[in-house]
Amino acid sequence: MKLLVMAGISLLLAFTKVTRPAPVAAQQAGIKRTELQRHDISTPGHEAVQVRIDFAAGKAFGKHTHPGEEVIYVLEGLLEYEVAGKAPVTLKAGDVLFIPAGTVHAARNVGKTNGAELATYIVEKGKPIVTLIK
Repeated sequence: MKLLVMAGISLLLAFTKVTRPAPVAAQQAGIKRTELQRHDISTPGHEAVQVRIDFAAGKAFGKHTHPGEEVIYVLEGLLEYEVAGKAPVTLKAGDVLFIPAGTVHAARNVGKTNGAELATYIVEKGKPIVTLIK
């Protein structure tokens, strides 16, 4: 009987581990990061990760970096991006932005409604997607 109970618990834990979404990095008040998908790519040791990031009106995601490239597609609202070495740029729904690996950058919602982006990362596996800069 103990063996049957232990086997059941093991199966439950294994199922929970397989179906539970990957952890979302660096949540901040007024910013919601929702991981949509994560897949290995043909470059060994790398993966593609897509995340929807929602910014409440007036909220900002502070300076940070990623361990790979970030491709941004603005879904809604007006988002201002500050990328190291460049002048700030304000993007609207349908606009895109490319951020090279390791580049310090920040984003904030400069509109009066929700702002959202689809961020696609091509990154080294096993590294944190977001590293905040103090």
